[in-house]
Amino acid sequence: MLRVKHLLARKGYDIWSVEAEEPVLAAIQIMADRHVGALPVLRDGQLVGLVSERDYARKVILLGRSSAETEVWQIMSSPVVTVRPEDEIRHCMQIVTERRVRHLPVVDDTGSMIGMISIGDLVRAVIEEQQETIEQLERFIAG
Repeated sequence: MLRVKHLLARKGYDIWSVEAEEPVLAAIQIMADRHVGALPVLRDGQLVGLVSERDYARKVILLGRSSAETEVWQIMSSPVVTVRPEDEIRHCMQIVTERRVRHLPVVDDTGSMIGMISIGDLVRAVIEEQQETIEQLERFIAG
């Protein structure tokens, strides 16, 4: 059974984040530079929220706020839905579907963030797992 730790081993443990008091413009710049759709929001090194392109569109652009003057904590989503390295990929798919989120921070037993997975990572992993199953079945049938 494929687990979050397997996904992180493949994609890496890089984490790009933003501080809660930073302007939204800084968060958007990091997302653009790193080609990611969301960032964990930290305060004193602790995960306090998640800010996404969706948050930006709905809570800054549509409300006519200034990206340079609005702080990240004002638009972030909180509390954050997290997963653990031992969680199964299918469980994570259930979370993103039911909670309507696209990004899941991964935390260890101490609550420290060790990675981030997206719905794209999950879909890719499920497709790869299904492809392996198909290939095994084809080999079995071919005998």
